[in-house]
Amino acid sequence: MWLLYCLHVPGSVWGLDEGGEEACRLIAKPVSGSVYRAGDVVIGGLFPIHVEAPLPEQEFRSIKENSTCTMYAACTMIFAVEEINRDPALLPNLTLGFLASDTCLSEGTTLGAALAMVTGQEASVVGTECGTTPEVPVIIGDARSSASIVVAQTLGPFDLPMVSYFASCACLSDNWRYPSFFRTVPSDAFQALGMARLLRQLGWVWVGLVSGDDDYGKFGVQLLLQELQGSGVCVAYSEVIPKVGSQRRIRYIVDTIRGSTARVVVTFCPCVLPCLDVVRQNITDKQWIASEAWVTDSTLSSPENLPSLAGTIGFALKKADIPGLGTFLTRLHPDGNYQKSDPFLKSMWEEMFGCSLGVELNTTHSSRRQCTGSEGESQYADVSQLRASYNVYKAVYAIAYAIQDMMACRPGDGVFNGGQCPDIRKLQPSQIVHYLRGVNFSTPVGESFHFDMNGDPPASYDIINWHVTPEGTAEFVQVGHFLSSEGSDDQFHIDMDKVPVSVCSADCPPGTRHAVQKGRPVCCFDCLSCAEGEISNTTGSVECIRCPERFWSNPDRTACIPQLVDFLSYSDTMGVILSVISVSGATLTAGALATFLYHRHTALVKANNSELSFLLLLSLKLCFLCALVFIGQPNPWTCMLRHTLFGISFVFCISCLLSRTVVVLVAFKATLPGENLMRYFSPTQQRMGISLCTLIQVLICVLWLALAPPQPAERGGREGRGPRVVLECEVGSVVGFSLVLGYIGLLASLCLLLAFLARKLPDNFNEAKFITFSMLIFCVVWISFIPAYVSSPGKYTVAVEIFAILASSFGLLFCLFAPKCYIILLRPERNTKKYMMSK
Repeated sequence: MWLLYCLHVPGSVWGLDEGGEEACRLIAKPVSGSVYRAGDVVIGGLFPIHVEAPLPEQEFRSIKENSTCTMYAACTMIFAVEEINRDPALLPNLTLGFLASDTCLSEGTTLGAALAMVTGQEASVVGTECGTTPEVPVIIGDARSSASIVVAQTLGPFDLPMVSYFASCACLSDNWRYPSFFRTVPSDAFQALGMARLLRQLGWVWVGLVSGDDDYGKFGVQLLLQELQGSGVCVAYSEVIPKVGSQRRIRYIVDTIRGSTARVVVTFCPCVLPCLDVVRQNITDKQWIASEAWVTDSTLSSPENLPSLAGTIGFALKKADIPGLGTFLTRLHPDGNYQKSDPFLKSMWEEMFGCSLGVELNTTHSSRRQCTGSEGESQYADVSQLRASYNVYKAVYAIAYAIQDMMACRPGDGVFNGGQCPDIRKLQPSQIVHYLRGVNFSTPVGESFHFDMNGDPPASYDIINWHVTPEGTAEFVQVGHFLSSEGSDDQFHIDMDKVPVSVCSADCPPGTRHAVQKGRPVCCFDCLSCAEGEISNTTGSVECIRCPERFWSNPDRTACIPQLVDFLSYSDTMGVILSVISVSGATLTAGALATFLYHRHTALVKANNSELSFLLLLSLKLCFLCALVFIGQPNPWTCMLRHTLFGISFVFCISCLLSRTVVVLVAFKATLPGENLMRYFSPTQQRMGISLCTLIQVLICVLWLALAPPQPAERGGREGRGPRVVLECEVGSVVGFSLVLGYIGLLASLCLLLAFLARKLPDNFNEAKFITFSMLIFCVVWISFIPAYVSSPGKYTVAVEIFAILASSFGLLFCLFAPKCYIILLRPERNTKKYMMSK
């Protein structure tokens, strides 16, 4: 079998002795698909080389595609055994042997080979004198997770140790189910963690998954999905490659990859079939993330595949340049008698080097060149890229150091049967398991190595990126590394210049936020503008940030700016208009007062109670001027002044009207003989009545100011009314404000009632009609004021209040004094006692 070729080397250190048991012990012998070399301790090895197991008495039909890796691995095991045997310090007076078998990429063949090893039932070739092989106490292998699970489950109850060099399924870390399983390859749990870190760091949040239909693929994808939970990375699709390749299924997977908007494809499988179909269909816009199973596959990275697979990035096992291995491998080549002594060497050599041996070219590969027999010298010379083989190398050394620890045991200090030490010549598998757990050594390459409590090594990956050389070939360039182990912090580093984008939805620009689309992954979203008062100043914001107090969002919702302070000021157009109207009203009132003072001795002025007229004009002037206090920035003093001045001025004005109406009504209603009611309404009593009515309002205002006075306040910004803070005066006590308005309304209603009763008295001696009309205007204005005041926003609330003050004041001024001023100034002939008494 092929493993024998590693030993058929001219000038071999083993020699070619033909007879006796010594010859059997030293010379490699082909045994039933295996190669054996005797030793004090024999190490088993399982290596998948062929695609299918042979039928009885038939040769293997084909070599496993890309089997060069496992060929290297098997030869590395033999090299490591030889290197240890030559080291006098590691295992003195003890020789390691090996029994390596081809598992044919089949779980059944793998289990059969393992059972034959551990039971000593591996039969030798007929005609040899050595008989069957000895029982193997420890096995290196298998390369695949599925086969390793089958063997570990079978051998685990018997404490038979396995040290795998490539079975990375995280399920094998279960120490309860696989108590005697060890491996020198990291668990896929670390690879999944590294992939998740890679996706997050490079911003790839919309990805597709492709996995194999085996334990490696299923558990790998499951672990990756767990790591991606809550990370913001979403999976567009997850496809499984069937074990038996169906063209229809492969086409469906490739169509899914091509049709998806996810540019990144994460694989947990050898990926040969879909990758080749991707190449055939010229799909070149995908970024592939490879697992360690194929990221350094030189067959897949051939020049014809690079248009589709260039830029592939993935996690590769830590590489090492094993000293002396290159020299060992270059001694492997076919000799002149290869067809008789080693019939399989021909097919192996042709598959590895792509040529044909013999005079007649192989018909199957008629296009291949002629082999020279020296092809291996150049290809084997570079062993710096060995990765799986280095894991085999570490596995052999781990077993050797475990045996060394056994040999160092002193009687009485052992851990078995009351302090007994293991018998090296009759090793028990459970003893090897115990000592394997405690190994801690440095390989000849200089790497520290040990197993954790689950039989796993520290995780160490190289991050590989496929670069295209000027010659059009692929170059595996290390762009980072990932180190992780149980109980220690992860170390992740990657350095890439250009990174493709793979997202379901492009990041939202500043001023907007993500809004997840219903029924789709969180990576698929719409961009909604931030609400008023909220901002997002970075790209891809998930939520908007509310602006702090006294700040508001700008129109683009990208920054918080100070809120504008808004109030009815003298610089506003409305403030200017109201100020002009207020001053105009006060000026007209002053003009009327001046007219009445100048013509105070005339009949009209005397008949209308000049003193009350002067007081009424003075109160109206105060009403006009109090409107000016409502304009300007509110402060504590202006807030208290505007409401109290307004309340007192209007009560003073209406009290004068009320007194005047009462006097007129009493004068004309006192018709009984001997009645002299006017003595109760002399000017003194009138002044006292006006003062009393006004004093009541003053007391209400004092109590209001003492208990809960009006205060300036901000309103508008925090209530969603825009970017302005409205400064206004809050009334403080609603009860106090209501009493002030209610008292004004009471006096106005009483004055209206009395004036209505006196409306039919002689026109020349009373003004009841004018008072009635003015009071109607006053009441209508202030009744309309209430809903307008409540519904007006911001500074318009103050404007409505000023308008009500001015409108009611102008109503009183024009209704009461415009007719009198008209007669005094324009119709003086009517301003005589004779004219007034004529009616």
